[in-house]
Amino acid sequence: MLIAGNWKMNTDVSSSVELARGVIQESEHAGAVNVAVCPPAPLLSVVGEALAGSHVRLGAQNMYWVDSGAFTGEISAQMLSSLGCHYVIVGHSERRQYFGETDVEVNKKVRQSVKAGLVPIICVGERLNQRKAGKEQEVVAAQVQHALEGMEVRASDSFVIAYEPVWAIGTGETATPEQAQGMHKFIRTLVRQQFGNQIADGLHILYGGSMKPSNAEELLIQNDVDGGLIGGASLKADIFGQIIQAAQKL
Repeated sequence: MLIAGNWKMNTDVSSSVELARGVIQESEHAGAVNVAVCPPAPLLSVVGEALAGSHVRLGAQNMYWVDSGAFTGEISAQMLSSLGCHYVIVGHSERRQYFGETDVEVNKKVRQSVKAGLVPIICVGERLNQRKAGKEQEVVAAQVQHALEGMEVRASDSFVIAYEPVWAIGTGETATPEQAQGMHKFIRTLVRQQFGNQIADGLHILYGGSMKPSNAEELLIQNDVDGGLIGGASLKADIFGQIIQAAQKL
């Protein structure tokens, strides 16, 4: 089980350190649950220092697919690795929606992150109009297949997939446990077809659609839901801690 917090464009130097310390405290008894936080890029260094020596891993929210060069404002996988990052979020719905990130670019980022020794958290998911049109599996299948195209996967922990029903992010809506399970099972089947049983069975597939303490347990108990990519609920250590505790129970 993996519970990862995506802080998005929130916190500053002092509040990020305070939040990181709070997450460490809240997850002291996480047991077999892996915990990670993904602060904004300018705060990776100070949050990494705050997490040093703890069991909470550091992740980034984005990266570029080139080693180095004249790409003002971009961040390389090597930079993230040197800061102690273990994870990097790739293809988040907000990157796709607001910054025009394409499936081709997501694939480049996935391959570059793995090359640098990072574990990409690959985000996939459909918009509301796509679900209403009954195209949710078609959309997600294309995103998964494009993201993993050309990859040589040797271990199930080489990457993570996060299912984000875009219509359930920041809207107060949440996919039902049955909807989440159905899509997670579908994603695992896609990975099984491409990489075989061992990779598919060991893969963490996270739910990323407004998981919070009130619905965490009913989502996490589903057979193919292996954790959560948590947005707003990760910005308060005690609330994030309740989700970790729900995972620990299971």
